Amino acid sequence: MFSRQLLRFTTRATPAFKRFITFDAASQPRIRIGSTVPNFTAPTTHGDIDFHQYIGNSWTVLFSHPADFTPVCTTELGAFAKLKPEFDARNVKLIGLSAEGVEKHKSWVKDIEEVALDNKPFSYPIIGDESKEVAYLFDMVDEEGFKNLGNGPVQTIRSVFIIDPAKKVRLIMTYPASCGRNSAEVLRVIDALQTGDKNGVVTPIDWTVGQDVIIPPSVSNEAAKEKFGDFKEVKPYLRFTKL
Repeated sequence: MFSRQLLRFTTRATPAFKRFITFDAASQPRIRIGSTVPNFTAPTTHGDIDFHQYIGNSWTVLFSHPADFTPVCTTELGAFAKLKPEFDARNVKLIGLSAEGVEKHKSWVKDIEEVALDNKPFSYPIIGDESKEVAYLFDMVDEEGFKNLGNGPVQTIRSVFIIDPAKKVRLIMTYPASCGRNSAEVLRVIDALQTGDKNGVVTPIDWTVGQDVIIPPSVSNEAAKEKFGDFKEVKPYLRFTKL
């Protein structure tokens, strides 16, 4: 039977199940880059989901917003919706979240469609985390919000988790409620991560697709020549190449 109260998270040994009741800091899981993303079940605007099943063999962007029917959040979710074809082209799924109910999300989506999408359909799910358990699991609250978990209304902050098809957390970004995110930057870092995975390279500051990449210092000049052909050596540890 589906339950919003049940969260499943993976340890190094076996999956464990726990009901978060006290929301205490000592029991809060620590999610880091490289962690296997915790699994959970939750209601969304597209129906109930098992998060790992939702990810499937795709990359996934899980992001939280403070509240429905608010100005910054409306612009943000609209911007992500506009870019959904770009995310789709990169095999990336989007899923939003706030500590509000699904029916409220569904009502607010109509405003997003009107304001940001020229009345075109809003096409990715939003999690209804009224229990605040997913927000607790992923630490999607600020210091004051954490103190209020279990004691009243709490707004989630603007968290972003980029997860790869192996269910590994690859990037985490956190913004305060007052600062809207850059949806193009989320797309850019996905390009960088996917390019690095595919080609065994790393990317310099402000890198975008088509620009030179960096050969990792662990790759010898001989191996770099064989793999990439010509490359530019600025320093022995800083070598650029084209793909």
